[in-house]
Amino acid sequence: MEAIYAIWQRDLTKFFRDKARLFGSFTMPILFLLIFGGGMSGSMESMMAGGMGDSSDFNYVEFIFPGIVAMTLLMTSVFSAMSIIEDKDFGYMKEILVSPISRVSIAVGKMLGAATVATIQGILMFILIPFIGLSYDLVAILQVIPFMFLLACALSGLGLLFASIIKSTQGFQMTVQILVMPMIFLSGALFPINNMPAWMDVIVKINPVTYGVDVMKKIIIDVDSLSPAVIEAMGLNISVFGRQVTIFEEIIFIAVFAVVLILLATISFRRANA
Repeated sequence: MEAIYAIWQRDLTKFFRDKARLFGSFTMPILFLLIFGGGMSGSMESMMAGGMGDSSDFNYVEFIFPGIVAMTLLMTSVFSAMSIIEDKDFGYMKEILVSPISRVSIAVGKMLGAATVATIQGILMFILIPFIGLSYDLVAILQVIPFMFLLACALSGLGLLFASIIKSTQGFQMTVQILVMPMIFLSGALFPINNMPAWMDVIVKINPVTYGVDVMKKIIIDVDSLSPAVIEAMGLNISVFGRQVTIFEEIIFIAVFAVVLILLATISFRRANA
C-alpha cells in the first residue's frame, strides 16, 4: 500500500506542477463545448423539434455537457498512461523495477494516479456550469463524482494496457488517438445515438463510454421532468437485445469492465517488464 500511495502521489504532484498540461487538457473539451454547444445548438434543437413536434424542453448544451465531462475523463485517463513510456525512456521505471516493489503495485498505483487526475479535471469542468447558462442540482453533481472515478479507473486501465504493449510515445499517441475519437463520437456524448446503422449500433453497445455518458446524463439531468419524446430524442433509452438497460446495470457493466481491464493491464505490465 505504501508503494501504491507513493506512485499515486508522484503522478498527482507531476500533474499539479505541469501548468501547461493542466491548461492544455481543457483545450479540446472546451473547444467541443463552444463549437457544438454554441455553434450547433440552434441547428440541433431545430432538428429535434422536427422529430418531437416541440423542442421547448430540449436544451442541447444541457445534453452535451455531461458528455463533454465524460470526454475529459476518457482523454485524461488514457493519455495519462503515457507516463509509463516516458518513465521507461528516462530510466525511472528501471529504478522502481529493481526496488522491492511488486509490479502489481506499480500498475495499480499508476492506474489510481491516472484516475484521480482525470476525476479532478472532470470536476473542474463543473466550474463552467454558471458561465454556459446551465443549472444543475448540487446533490446530483456530488452523486456523479464517485461514478466519474469508477469510469476513470476503467479507462485508465485501458490506457495502461496499451502503454504496457507499445514501446514509443509516438506509437502510443497515434494508436490511442485512433481509438479515442470513435469512442467519443459513438458514445452519445455529442449527439443522440438513436437510429444508427446495425453495424454501428453494435459498436455503440460495446463501447464502455456509451454507458458512462448515459449514467452521467441520467444522474445530472433531471430526467423525470422531461417528456417521453425528449427522453427518446436525447437517446436516454439504451436497449440491448430489445431490453432497456437500467442505470444500475450500466454501473455494474463499468465496474466489471474496470476490473477486467485492470487485471489485463497488470498481467501485460508484468510480462512486458519481466
